[in-house]
Amino acid sequence: MTKIRVLAALIMAPAAIAAILLLPSQWLAAAAAAVMLIGLWEWLKLAGVEDTLARTTLLLLNLVLMVLMTWDRDASLFLFRVAALAGVAWWLLALLWLRFFNFGAGPDSPARAFKLLAGTLAVLPAWASLVLLHASSDQGHLWLLAALMVVWAADSGAYFAGRAFGRHKLAPRISPNKTWEGLFGGLLAGVLVALAFGLGFGVAEWKLVSAAQMPWLLLVTVVAVFASVLGDLFESLLKRHAGAKDSGHIIPGHGGVLDRVDGVLAALPVFAVGKEIFGL
Repeated sequence: MTKIRVLAALIMAPAAIAAILLLPSQWLAAAAAAVMLIGLWEWLKLAGVEDTLARTTLLLLNLVLMVLMTWDRDASLFLFRVAALAGVAWWLLALLWLRFFNFGAGPDSPARAFKLLAGTLAVLPAWASLVLLHASSDQGHLWLLAALMVVWAADSGAYFAGRAFGRHKLAPRISPNKTWEGLFGGLLAGVLVALAFGLGFGVAEWKLVSAAQMPWLLLVTVVAVFASVLGDLFESLLKRHAGAKDSGHIIPGHGGVLDRVDGVLAALPVFAVGKEIFGL
């Protein structure tokens, strides 16, 4: 299984990086929408929507929202900013849901409607934030790559630090394998990646921020890493409620698309809003 997992990652990562660096924003928006909607399809199943027709209808409604957001080019960036803010607000509410993790756990619970709404509030703002970062400037592709690399590094750092040093459980009733040591290991890895991107890896043309702006970039990174953990935990909550190990089986060795983008869903709005607030 580990060999398959590594091979899948070696295919997915270069493909994602190539798309970010080479595709224009409108084509990247289309490709990202496809990935996000697959993740939403899995989210809806975890939320208890077993009927294929009902899931397809809900998915199409979200696709229509994406199309409407891009219909008027002049208004699109404003709508993307509003969506990113809505995403940050939703993930703050998700903290409360994690506190009362049994809310909506029953298969016939009326809270299922909130899970369906939560899917839209997670996926649409993340997609809008992704496009907003990529289209924000001439260096937009580097900003988006930096945001995603921070999340990927934090995820890997948390995994290895947790395995090596993990002793204290982070949220045992939601995700038993996560530890505080893993969280701080992931945070360190994310900050190091942000530093590297902020300094441009020693290449002046790749430098994203000035020395005076570096503290703000690191602050945004820290909050984004915590948000990525929140996204991961909330997906674990959905899987616990559904009695599922993975969100799907589309990616060999990795489970579903949602299993791969759960942290990204929460981190991207934070990164996009932070970039706007601090003028990065």
